[in-house]
Amino acid sequence: MIKAILSIILFYFLTLIQVSFMPHLAIYGIVFNLVLFVIVIWNILESSDKYFGLYQAIIAGFFLDIFSSHFIGYNIIILLLIAFLLKFFLKRYVRIPLTKD
Repeated sequence: MIKAILSIILFYFLTLIQVSFMPHLAIYGIVFNLVLFVIVIWNILESSDKYFGLYQAIIAGFFLDIFSSHFIGYNIIILLLIAFLLKFFLKRYVRIPLTKD
C-alpha cells in the first residue's frame, strides 16, 4: 500500500516537472520524457514475475493524460503497452544467471 502511494506521489511530481519545466530545456524541439524513462527503468529492474510496473504505467499515464490535450486513456495505453512489451521480452528472451560468482 505504501509503495502505491509513493508511486502516485512520485509520478505526480515527475509529470509536473515534465509538463512545466522540461519544455524549456528542449534541444532542437525534443523534450526528455521523465515519466517514460522511469517506467522503462522500473520494468527492466523489476522481476518479470511481478506486475507492479504495469500498475505504475497506468498511474503515470493517468497523470500525463490529465495534463495533456489528448483524450483520457491515450498515454495510459501507450505506457501500458511499453511496460507490457518490456515484461514480455524480458521474460521470454533474457535469462538471468541462477548462481552468483
